[in-house]
Amino acid sequence: MDEADALVAVRRQKLEALRKQGLEPYGRRFDKSEPLAALAAAFQDGRAVTTAGRLSAKRAHGKASFADLRDGSGKVQLLIREEQVGLEQYALFETFDLGDFIGVEGTLTKTRTGEVTVEVRRFQILAKSLRPLPEKWHGLKDQELRHRKRYLDLVANPSVRRTFELRSATLTALRATLQAQGYLEVETPMMHPLAGGAMGEPFTTMHNALHLPLYLRLAPELYLKRLLVGGFEKVYELNRSFRNEGLSTRHNPEFTMLEAYAAYADGEGMMRLTQELIVTTAQQVVGASAVTYQGQRLALDGAWKRWSFADEVERAFGVTAEQGVAGLLAKLRRGEIKPRGTGAPQLDTLSRSQVVKLIEELVEPETKGQPVFVVDYWTELSPLSKSRADRPAVAERFELYLGGMELANGYSELNDPVEQRRRFEQQRAVLGGGGRIDEEFVEALEYGMPPAGGLGIGIDRLVMILADQPSIKDVILFPLLKPQADAR
Repeated sequence: MDEADALVAVRRQKLEALRKQGLEPYGRRFDKSEPLAALAAAFQDGRAVTTAGRLSAKRAHGKASFADLRDGSGKVQLLIREEQVGLEQYALFETFDLGDFIGVEGTLTKTRTGEVTVEVRRFQILAKSLRPLPEKWHGLKDQELRHRKRYLDLVANPSVRRTFELRSATLTALRATLQAQGYLEVETPMMHPLAGGAMGEPFTTMHNALHLPLYLRLAPELYLKRLLVGGFEKVYELNRSFRNEGLSTRHNPEFTMLEAYAAYADGEGMMRLTQELIVTTAQQVVGASAVTYQGQRLALDGAWKRWSFADEVERAFGVTAEQGVAGLLAKLRRGEIKPRGTGAPQLDTLSRSQVVKLIEELVEPETKGQPVFVVDYWTELSPLSKSRADRPAVAERFELYLGGMELANGYSELNDPVEQRRRFEQQRAVLGGGGRIDEEFVEALEYGMPPAGGLGIGIDRLVMILADQPSIKDVILFPLLKPQADAR
């Protein structure tokens, strides 16, 4: 038996000892009057308090013991005297382990050093901890273990708790800004009969009762646009979406997005809304319109730069928007353009998403981390976007790059059902005839959808920037991880 197993065995013996004494080691409701941090903030000598938390330290001094009690707000010191609680209860307290949850009643006082302390009159165990906490509260360092056992990470590292409090505040701020502008929060299906609304490999599932194959949504876009057809003029959804793709510091297969749509707007209006949402959120969450991300100061106020995708591809590679993907692939096959991430053997069988990835690898804006809108994407790569009236091969679409990452995507929404069907059919041809056209969505457009603008913002990446975290795993409570060989 190793040391860890021995410690667990001792704690299990203590658990059985509690039960033999007629004590319930896993209690029920306890009337905790206030968070621990509030006790110190509103200190009044002699005030009676009832509170609870987890034991994080114990220090015995003969017939008196000091202990630290923690909760999500902070900690407070406990003073347990044998003469106050009685010999039997004092001996019971001495058997408690670090990590145990207890409830206490007592009065506030201060020690000679000025530390706010609860002088305990009564206590009870609320939950017995059978495993010792990591490193006795001095921090959990192993990154893999932190992500795999987030509950221990939250216990051991207060900064991690603050990151997820910031994430919650970010969602609250985004909602407040949108609702102040008249946007209605809605919910749309997470299981779709067809994979659509974005490019990517979907997860598949099956509804057994209907024997119906379904896909976890790539994006809620096509359902949100149906709501514009139905008469809602401003809608948004903070949604979970899924891509059956790889893991990285910027990608998790399950992720959170904000998608918003406004009737009678366009891509320009969505760019303004995107900047307003991000600046307002930063001001409310971190208290400034500039943030520091990985050592670099990102200025969010003022005008954001624009960078033309179509112009840059033409300048760098001599491929125009009108020549499009075919022109680019022809140069790749002739060796006139050297791919960075996709080798020549795959060029004849590239999927649309792989083409997009390849182009993004070839052409990436020199942002230096500062906010920049990439505009003028090819229409061929933007099947749900309106084209520019003066240049049909170029879409009224933008992507926002911030902190060196793509953070948002939006455009003037295509509301012409005939053109939308043609785009879908063109997309099928590129995919070799695979895939099905979303007939229900096209039919909805045939009833009439007003001109509109739409946007999507990656919430996880936004929180990475606001919380100054290098990996998406650090801002998702339970990120997907590779299976652990000896997981318990």
